[in-house]
Amino acid sequence: MFKKILVPLDGSDLAGKVIPQAEDLAKSFNAQVVLLTMCSEEVGEIGPGSPELKSEAVARLPMVKYLEETVAALQAKGLKATWVYKQGDPAPGIISYAVDHKMDLIVMASHGAGEIAWLLGNVAHRVIVHSPVEVLLLRVVQPKPPEHKSELGYFSM
Repeated sequence: MFKKILVPLDGSDLAGKVIPQAEDLAKSFNAQVVLLTMCSEEVGEIGPGSPELKSEAVARLPMVKYLEETVAALQAKGLKATWVYKQGDPAPGIISYAVDHKMDLIVMASHGAGEIAWLLGNVAHRVIVHSPVEVLLLRVVQPKPPEHKSELGYFSM
């Protein structure tokens, strides 16, 4: 059913919490996993074997190292996995990559770096609303219910 699974990551612990579920899906369907990070650096698109990786500046990027290590761990478990580090706006970049590379499923976290626990992450919301590719959104935060009405963000009369 799923042969190509895209896992968008932003480097945060929250976003990384979906990796075990993506791993389980990949094992179940013998699918390939592609880890994708959208960045603001002017790097174009980098992946394993890219000539840009020989550049010391690119090789030192913490996210590139994270992607390489995460893919190596997945491959050590027998999974087909690769990574892409691409410049661009996260939500449209995720969607266009998924469409252009004929991904069957996007597995992503409900929240990433800097998100507020009460709100669905902006990137996640935009991907869900606009993606023609199936999206599996995994809750990665355990919001604490408010103890008082004042914590809801409005006041009572």
